[in-house]
Amino acid sequence: MARSDELETQEQAVLRQVLDAYRQGWFPMATPQPGQDLEGDPEVEWVQPSRRAIIPLDGRFHVPKSLAQRVRSGRFLVTSDLAFGAVIRNCAAAKRSDGGAWLVPSIIDVFLSLHKHGHAHSIEAWLASDLAGPAPASDSLHARREILGRPHVLVGGLYGLALGKVFCGESMFHNPAQGGTDASKVCLVHLVNHLRKRGFELLDAQLANDHTARFGMYELPRAEYLRMLARLSRETVGWEPFHGVAPGAPE
Repeated sequence: MARSDELETQEQAVLRQVLDAYRQGWFPMATPQPGQDLEGDPEVEWVQPSRRAIIPLDGRFHVPKSLAQRVRSGRFLVTSDLAFGAVIRNCAAAKRSDGGAWLVPSIIDVFLSLHKHGHAHSIEAWLASDLAGPAPASDSLHARREILGRPHVLVGGLYGLALGKVFCGESMFHNPAQGGTDASKVCLVHLVNHLRKRGFELLDAQLANDHTARFGMYELPRAEYLRMLARLSRETVGWEPFHGVAPGAPE
C-alpha cells in the first residue's frame, strides 16, 4: 500500500509541475538533437514562443465552405473523451517533415495522466465500420466502439489541455486511408462550438501554421498572451464531455 501511495504522490507532483508550466505559458516539444538518429528518443524541450497562435472563438473563426458542407453531411459521428489514448497515439504516429515526431512516450504518459485526472480532453471523429477502410497495422492506433447501437471506427481526432477558460490545443490527426479525410477539421469545428457553449475564452494553437491560418488564426505577442493566460486560467469552467453527438452540424 505504501508503494502505491508513493507512486500516486509522484504522479500528482509531476502533474502539478506540468500544469504550473502551462499556466506560465510553456509547453513541451520533442526535438531531435544535432547528429541524433531520428529513430532514437529526442529530448523534450519546454517552449514559449515570442508570438502565440490563437484560434478565435468569436465571429472571426472561419469555416471554409467545403468544410462546412462536410460537417453538415453527417459523415462523421463526433464524441468527446471516448478514446483519448487512441487519439494521442495516432497524433504521435504522424511524422514531421524531417522524419521525427512531436510526441514521445514521456509526453504521452503525462497527458494520459492529465486525462485521467480530468485536465486533458479529446474530440473524436468516428465512421461507421462498414464505411471505413482497412485498420492501421498497429493495434494501439485502432479503436472501435459501439456508438448509438452501431459499430464505429476512429478515423480522426484532436486533444488538448483545459486550464480554466483556456484550452491549449496540442495535436490532431486524421486517417484518410480509413475514410477520415477532413475528420480532424470536423473535430476542430465541434471543439470551437463546445468551447463557446461552455464559456471558454481562449483557444491556444501554440505555433502558427498554414493549417490553422485557414480558420482565422491570429498571433498574440508573448506578453499579451501571458496576461490573458494569467487571468483566464484562474477562472473555473466545466468541460462537460459530450458523447454520441448526432452527425451533421454542431449543436
